[in-house]
Amino acid sequence: MTETNASLADLLRPVKHVLLDFDGPVCSVFAGFSAPDVAKSLQEGLEALGWKALVEDPIEADPLALLRQVAEHRPDLVSPADRRLTLLETAAVQTARPNPGGEAVLRACAQSGRAVSIVSNNATAAIESYLAAHDLTRYVVRTVGRTPGDPSSMKPSPRLLVEAMGGGDPQEFIFVGDAARDVEAGMAAGVGTIGYANKPGKRGRLEAAGALVVVDSMECVAAELSS
Repeated sequence: MTETNASLADLLRPVKHVLLDFDGPVCSVFAGFSAPDVAKSLQEGLEALGWKALVEDPIEADPLALLRQVAEHRPDLVSPADRRLTLLETAAVQTARPNPGGEAVLRACAQSGRAVSIVSNNATAAIESYLAAHDLTRYVVRTVGRTPGDPSSMKPSPRLLVEAMGGGDPQEFIFVGDAARDVEAGMAAGVGTIGYANKPGKRGRLEAAGALVVVDSMECVAAELSS
């Protein structure tokens, strides 16, 4: 983290509710069942229903991006595509790699009396399956995944964040995400965002998108929440 601890501390001081992205901050969803393999399996299922990838488009290796493509070009296939992707994501989280810092944030929030909601483009069922398997459900008051059958609900749309906030004062919330779309969604929802730069090149993109602070470790967020 290039920012001072004081800046992160000042940002977190008024926070009563932490909104936490799932893939990245909590775990690496596709560590065992890779995103390209999930996308391939999703596409094969769609082809059986009549889906044909556009010739001018490269083969999509991001299953969530593929879901957006389906919504744009074959809205009649969105519901079965979403159901299949949910099953694939639920399978993927069985071999997801935990982020120790993410779990530390969950525990730090509990110890400091802050509530946590998971807000993610992943399916709610997959997120809840992971939390249950890792004994983390007790740390999360709400899980808000993409709206089933409606890819337009996904970030950078603010809809999931707004739903998670439930009409609360945005000043009492902070969102932690690892992608520019997370920052964009936070800004649109009126809530500040901490960018998590867990891969090379992310820091610049998160800063450019408007993250209030960018960290390269979830442990430092947990430490400040615990202080």
